[in-house]
Amino acid sequence: MVYACGGNTNSKQAEDARKDSLETALLAQAQGLFKPLPTVAENTENPISEEKVALGKLLYFDTRLSKTGNNSCNSCHNLATFGVDNEPTSPGDAGKRGGRNSPTSFNAALHIAQFWDGRAKDVEEQAGMPILNPVEMAIPNEAFLVNRLNEIALYQARFKTAFPNDAKPLNYKNIAKAIGCFERTLITPSRFDTYLKGDKTALNDQEKKGLQTFINAGCIACHSGATLGGTQFMKFGLINDYHALTGSTNTDNGLMDLTKKESDKDIFKVPSLRNVEKTFPYFHDGSVKELAAAIKIMGKTQLNKDLSEEEVKDIQAFLSALTADIPEAVKAAPKELANK
Repeated sequence: MVYACGGNTNSKQAEDARKDSLETALLAQAQGLFKPLPTVAENTENPISEEKVALGKLLYFDTRLSKTGNNSCNSCHNLATFGVDNEPTSPGDAGKRGGRNSPTSFNAALHIAQFWDGRAKDVEEQAGMPILNPVEMAIPNEAFLVNRLNEIALYQARFKTAFPNDAKPLNYKNIAKAIGCFERTLITPSRFDTYLKGDKTALNDQEKKGLQTFINAGCIACHSGATLGGTQFMKFGLINDYHALTGSTNTDNGLMDLTKKESDKDIFKVPSLRNVEKTFPYFHDGSVKELAAAIKIMGKTQLNKDLSEEEVKDIQAFLSALTADIPEAVKAAPKELANK
C-alpha cells in the first residue's frame, strides 16, 4: 500500500511537472508574440499633460461639438460600454447613420492609423474629422465651432491653461489635439497583461488552452503585439468571400474607395481584439453580433479553417481575458457639463 501510494504521488508530481513545463513554454511563446499595454500612448508632437487631458475629456463628452447638440464623441464611442455604442452603424447629429461600424476609442491611439481605411494618421487627426462630417456631427466649418466654444467662459479658461504658449489657444487644431491627448490615456490593461508579465495564474486552464489554439490556428498573423491587431491592413475575405458568411449586403470596397486601386478592394485595418467580447457587433459593417460566430467566420474567411465548436469556445474564453475593468472615473462625464 505504501508503495502504491508512493507511486501515485510520484505520478502526480510527474504530471504536475509536465503541466508546469507546458505552461512555461506557452507563456514564453506568448511573450514573444504579444506585449503588455503601455500606461499611455505617447506622441512627441502632442505631449500629454494633465490640463490637456482634462480639456480633451470635456470636449469628448460635450454635445456642443455637433451642430444641433445631439451628439458628442461619446455618443458613438461610449466609454461606459467599452468605447462603442454596440450598434451596427451609428446615428449622426441629424439621425442619419454612417456607413461603417464605430470602432472603440480604447487603445486606438496605439494603432497604426485611424478609421477602418486608415485615412487619419493618428487620433489627433481623427478627432477633427467626424466633427466636420455632414452625417456625423455636422459642424459646417472649423470657424463655426471655434466661435461657439469661444462664447463659453469655461473653454476660454481651459484652453489657456492647456496651451499656455499659444497666443490664441482656442483654435481648431488645439481642439483636436486636446481630444487626441485624452484618447491617449484610454489604455485598458487586463488579466492578459498580468499573465504576460509572468503570472501564469492570471489565466485559467481554458483560457490558456484558447491562447494556444489562437496561436496554432494562425490568428497571430494579424492579431499580435500589445493591441492584438490595429497594426496592419488586410483583405477581409482573404481566402473565402465574407458576404456569404456574414450575411452582409453592403458594397463597401474598403481602402479601394480612397485609392481607387482594384488591388485595395476589401482591405481594411485589422481591428484590435482588446475588449472584443464587449465591442460587438463585429466587422466594418457591424454585420455579426455574436463573438463565437465572428471567430468561426474569421477562421474560414482568413485562414480557410473550419474551427470546431471546442476550438471556438476555447478561443472565445481566451479573448475574454482581454476584457479590462474600466474605472468608473473614466466612464463618467465631467461634472462641468452637468449644467451646460
